[in-house]
This record gives sequence, C-alpha cells and structure tokens, in this order.
Amino acid sequence: MDVSRIYPNPLIEQRADPFIYKHEDGYYYFTASVPEYDRIELRRATTIEGLREAQATVVWRKREKGQLSANIWAPELHRIDGKWYIYFAAAHTTETDEGLFDHRMYALENPSDNPLEGQWTEKGQIQTAWESFALDATSFEHRGTHYYVWAQKDPKIPGNSNLYISAMENGWTLKGPQTMISKPEYDWEKIGFSVNEGAAVVKHGGKVWMTFSGSATDHHYCMGLLFADEEDDLLDAASWTKGSEPVFQTNEENGQYGPGHNCFTVGENGEDLLVYHARSYKEIQGDPLYDPNRHARVKAFTWREDGLPDFGVPGRDTAVVEGADIAGK
Repeated sequence: MDVSRIYPNPLIEQRADPFIYKHEDGYYYFTASVPEYDRIELRRATTIEGLREAQATVVWRKREKGQLSANIWAPELHRIDGKWYIYFAAAHTTETDEGLFDHRMYALENPSDNPLEGQWTEKGQIQTAWESFALDATSFEHRGTHYYVWAQKDPKIPGNSNLYISAMENGWTLKGPQTMISKPEYDWEKIGFSVNEGAAVVKHGGKVWMTFSGSATDHHYCMGLLFADEEDDLLDAASWTKGSEPVFQTNEENGQYGPGHNCFTVGENGEDLLVYHARSYKEIQGDPLYDPNRHARVKAFTWREDGLPDFGVPGRDTAVVEGADIAGK
C-alpha cells in the first residue's frame, strides 16, 4: 500500500462535502455539494485522479418552489440490495425565506448498473423520530444489517445537531429504534454552532470507526472520532466511545482551513484514503456557507500501533487553483 503517495490537492475545486464510492465495476464515483446548491451531480473514473477531469452528469435538480427547492446539501451515493441510492438534504422556499435552513433528508433510487444512466426516482423524505432540522446522512453495512447515520436537531436538546443511528428496512426507510451516539460537548465542537454532522464510517482492526465534523463551517470546522467494537450492538449508545480531541483540523503552516465533512475510500493500490473538503484561506467575507471555495481533497492515512487512525494534517496545496473567488458570494 502506497501511503506516501501525494494526490493533487485540491482534487476537485469548489466541491464541498465530497463523497467517493469505489464500486465493484472498477469505477470511482464522485458526488458533492455544488456552490449553487441547486442540483446533484455524479462523475466517475477508473482512478482517483481521473475524477478531476471526468465529466459531471446532472442526475437531479431542485424544485422551483416548496419542498426540495433550496440549499441541496451533501449528497452521498450508496449501493443497497442491487440498487443505487443518493441521500441528500434539502430545504424549502417560503415567502419570507424562513425555510432556507430548515433541512430534511431525502432519498433517490436508481436500478441501473451505471448510476449516471437510467432513471432516478424520488423515494421521499427519510422519516425519523422528529420533524426537525436534519441532514448529512450516510449508510454502511455491518454483519448483514444496513445502518443509517445522520445529524438532527432534537427539540429537547440545546445545540444545532447531534448524531443518530438506526437500522434500515430498505434503502429509504428506517426501522426500530434511533439512537443518539454523540452530541456536541467539547469546546471544539461548539465554536459558532454546536454541531455534530457529516459522519463517515470505516471498519478496521475489529472496530467500527466513525468520524464526524463539528463547529461552524469556517476555519474552526474540524473532525472528531467515535468507535465501537465490531462485536457490540451498534444501536446501543454505550457501545460507542468518543475521543475528547479533534483528529483533523486547521493547519496554518500548510495553509489549510476548516477541514471536514469527510468520507473514506480505498486507493488503486489498496491504501486507505481520507476524502474531505477545506479552504486554502482563513478570512471569509459573509456567511461561510456561501463561500464557494471549499475544495474536495484526498490524502492517504495510516493506522497507529494502538489501533487508532492517524490522519496526520491536511496537506498544502499542490495543484493550481483556477480562478478561485476568494470573496465568496
């Protein structure tokens, strides 16, 4: 495994919340939030670097008004029971714009072998215990069960979002209990906003590892870590241990700010890869959510002798960023 390999950084410009899925057909599939927050794109290539120049195909666009009409965030592509699913969050427009940040989670389904082709069907909102702000869903399989992990606001708990897990009945329906496995409690999770979001799962060394992101989406944004033993009941909150310090964060020396909202994949040579977004500058004009320059980035990582993942620090830019709008919107 070539853990010393340096990938072009950034890999893909102006693509936040990046997600790469390596499929058994030999392709890497990429999706992410686009700066306009108005559509969902997919692209594919047989190599990680090939994703840089791969043509993006729009597979779904937001509605003009009402539900599913604003701020399309953080799509992820998953393969469940022989079909493709895209999970994403969407807000809604109102006359007063009060719904622009009142997100709910939704699913799309496609039975085609190639998710860039065929028909994507809306399967509706993912129903959870509350009708409240919810986003950043991911899914993983463990010992024959598909799990769904997401961020949501519990009306009874102070803060913006906590992390929850549930088993899945099918690709768009949850079943059984939903369990809170993390809420913002440390200072580094509560700067600007009290946030746990953007969960990602990787299994290694007999454990299920889950990263997540915390704080506001400026240079304070960073990643934390949860883990559970692979033998434990993942729906039991007591099975999960949470680290008290961030595991990946801003690195001033390398000019990398606010790394987070990651996923995991495997490189062509079997190396474990961390996929994430970060900016290459600290000062932002206006709302960080409308600054378009959170770029998708990839780096190899290793595992320490004590079994913990070692993500290192976000690497400095190695690729020329074309026409970055540092002023944002």
